[in-house]
Amino acid sequence: MPICNHGRRINCVVDGDTIWVDGEKIRLDSINAPEVQGRCDRERVLAARATERLSGLLSADAFEIARKGKDRYDRTLARVTISGRDVGTTLIGEGLAHAWHGQKRSWCSGP
Repeated sequence: MPICNHGRRINCVVDGDTIWVDGEKIRLDSINAPEVQGRCDRERVLAARATERLSGLLSADAFEIARKGKDRYDRTLARVTISGRDVGTTLIGEGLAHAWHGQKRSWCSGP
């Protein structure tokens, strides 16, 4: 799945925890990835890596989406899996996302 550009977003990766699928904005449930417009160089570099990794994962194989409702920004919350493996868990394991427990953790202060 390609990384989103400035055009129309239908099927693309926004960042390490958000994608568009058939015009629906989907937020990966239970993870938080670094922000592309992050507060420090480290966060921005990790955000680019997370975005590229998610794009690569979703381009390499078919994936399934298990929708879980909406977040406060009206994005669909979902678990995304490839061959039964949670994509969010993969990103966490690679240091490209944190588990989401309702509170953001800084990406600027190291692992």
